[in-house]
Amino acid sequence: MSNVNIKRAVENIRSGTTVYTPVVEVIVNAIQAIESKKEGNGEITILVERSNQSDMDGGIPSVENFEVTDNGIGFTDENRQSFDTLYTDQKIKEGGKGFGRFTCLKYFENVSVDSVYKDGGAFKRRTFSMGKNNDIIENEHMDLSNSINSGSIIRLLSVKDGKFTDKKIETIAKNLVEKLLLYFISDDYICPTIIINDKDSKKSIILNDYVNNQLSDGIKEIPVPENKFSLNGNSSEYNFNVRVFKFYSPKNQKSKISLVAHQREVTNTAIHNHIPEFIEEFYEKNSNGSSDGDRNYIVKAYVFGEYLDNNVSLERGGFEFQKDNDGLYGVSQNEIELAALAIAKNAVGDDITARQEKKKQSVNLYVEEQAPWHKGMLEDIDLSDMPYNPSNEEIEFKLQKEKYHQEVSIKREVSQLLAESDVENLKANVTEIVQKISETGKNDLIHYIALRRNVLDIFKKSLELDPDGSYSSEGIVHDIIFPRKGDSEKTSFENHNLWIIDERLNFTDYVSSDLPLNGGNSERPDLLVYDRRVLFRGDNDPSNPVTIFEFKKPQRDNFVNPSSKEDPVQQIVRYVNSIRDGDYKTPEGRKILVSENTPFYGYVVCDLTMKVEKWLKTEKDFKPMPDRLGWFQWRENINLYIEVLSWDKVLKDADMRNRVFFHKLGI
Repeated sequence: MSNVNIKRAVENIRSGTTVYTPVVEVIVNAIQAIESKKEGNGEITILVERSNQSDMDGGIPSVENFEVTDNGIGFTDENRQSFDTLYTDQKIKEGGKGFGRFTCLKYFENVSVDSVYKDGGAFKRRTFSMGKNNDIIENEHMDLSNSINSGSIIRLLSVKDGKFTDKKIETIAKNLVEKLLLYFISDDYICPTIIINDKDSKKSIILNDYVNNQLSDGIKEIPVPENKFSLNGNSSEYNFNVRVFKFYSPKNQKSKISLVAHQREVTNTAIHNHIPEFIEEFYEKNSNGSSDGDRNYIVKAYVFGEYLDNNVSLERGGFEFQKDNDGLYGVSQNEIELAALAIAKNAVGDDITARQEKKKQSVNLYVEEQAPWHKGMLEDIDLSDMPYNPSNEEIEFKLQKEKYHQEVSIKREVSQLLAESDVENLKANVTEIVQKISETGKNDLIHYIALRRNVLDIFKKSLELDPDGSYSSEGIVHDIIFPRKGDSEKTSFENHNLWIIDERLNFTDYVSSDLPLNGGNSERPDLLVYDRRVLFRGDNDPSNPVTIFEFKKPQRDNFVNPSSKEDPVQQIVRYVNSIRDGDYKTPEGRKILVSENTPFYGYVVCDLTMKVEKWLKTEKDFKPMPDRLGWFQWRENINLYIEVLSWDKVLKDADMRNRVFFHKLGI
């Protein structure tokens, strides 16, 4: 009689196990029972029993029970005692942990055993169920048997919580083969015949046939010349072997790397987590080198070695060593997988190389067409961790990340250079670092110029007729140049496009956009620019230019009517006089500093219709510019120079100033 807190033991089973874990456990125990019998005609039958309730959509009913039958040695007294002992060491040579049977109760409600074994010259029958409280063995019965062969029937009854989601017998068979593959492919081992039967459909599959008979087209090994590697940890060297297989018609499965302990798959990791090009299926090649679309497959690399055998967890859902940076055991799971991945990659090397080249071409095309400022990075950037078939967003994220790392590296190198006391080292390194700085600066400049091209395209579009035959309001074009209801305290120079009007407006001390000059309902120019650039001349008198803009809707000219209160020239004059008189402050209460000599610049941007040109010539005494796309006037008494510019001139001049840069970039 045992005394074990079975409920607690089951609850403490770690994650990493699946509903297949107990099924594999029972099958492996059956294999070992056949090996102990030493008769060489071993056979294991797995009977799949389904729920009596039909599936909601009329499909295949869910799997409810598994019955595993073998013709092994049976539950002898010794085997019975081992089953009744927690952490038994009876099968320690075969890698037994003495705990695996408890995973059965994690995924199934009940476990029953019906076994015939030979005791002396007689056969005896032993039946019992696995306990859930303190006794591992319950309801045990024994009597003589008329059977002439030993063997056992293990029943896993009532899967818990509908956890067994696979329904097709073919799917279940293939999954079991993947987890037990090493038993079927070992050169010096003959695996017992393992048959899986569907009780309802009467369909039957021999698992061994997946690798050595009529089903062998489903799984094929890929010959790998160099399939061994070694890793060092804690002053010891550990050796590993890798075998790589093709699994055909994988449906939704992905290529994986599996770590194996004692012939059983313990963990599997999607290879594309490390090498993105494995995310898609592979295809067999025809004789002409083209892909055979009907022969798709994934790759599975199985890794085995004593280090794995010795450190598998009790539940066989993982290993005792860490996934990363293991200081206790010496070698981590990630290190093993990365070393094995190199072998798996070589097995399908041509396909991976082609996919990596395709990814590189995608990145190059994106940079060529949409992000030319990144060209300088393409030669040295490592794309190995970028997703296969990346989106534009993923490409840009990768390039921005690389740019950041380069900038951090340059700053670090500059700091080290400046701290260098050896003049010779300084001379040797300074040229290289300056070149790196120039490259990053060049990329930023290209990016900025490309953005300007986009802004001008949008600006040009805003000046065109809408589908309904109307023009954009002055508010829309205003927002393109500088967001309304904002100022330079809220809007940095990167977020406005004052350069469309004049490059000198990019870096100014104060900009107010469509805001009252003195709060409340006071007058508000469309754009006021106050540039506190100080120029010392003689007696150090400062010169502080102030620039005011007024925007009018494309094709609008009613502001020239005598009854209009929106005369833009007169509005600018009023703003200048009010600022000169000290009437206005910035929205934050800052005084606008001006003097008698402060120059003022006024710009009206509108469409120069015949009506507007006549008004400027006959009523405002303006002079035309040589290109006839603008008019100007100088008001000496208030130091005000005014220009009236057409939207076409603003666009044309901005495009001309930037055209050489656009040409150099091919945009």
